[in-house]
Amino acid sequence: MTDFINYEGLSEEEIADRKRYMYDKMSPRRRKFVDRMGYENWDPFAAPFDPIDIRTDRSGLTSHQLTQRYITASGKTINQEYIDAINEFNVSLVMNFEKVRPIFEYCLWYAEHLKKRGIEP
Repeated sequence: MTDFINYEGLSEEEIADRKRYMYDKMSPRRRKFVDRMGYENWDPFAAPFDPIDIRTDRSGLTSHQLTQRYITASGKTINQEYIDAINEFNVSLVMNFEKVRPIFEYCLWYAEHLKKRGIEP
């Protein structure tokens, strides 16, 4: 059995009983999903993920806050399509920085590449 975070002060036996009760009450389709991952690996008491609205990046800012700070710092008049692209990128950034790291590093490299050739990025 997996290790459970015990929020209610229940014994291991009570947790196992509740887990079995929940499994027994499931529809066959849902049971198939649990069986595929393995009953012993299934944690019906797992805490839900935070909504995307309150997830933050490493600096503690939400994707919306990052977008607003960028718009303010750029000082440009930006169209909605541009803002939507920034929002989409920031959501990816907040959810999984490792997924956007290659894009970030490539952009830094590309800006340097253009500067070496005398082209304004």
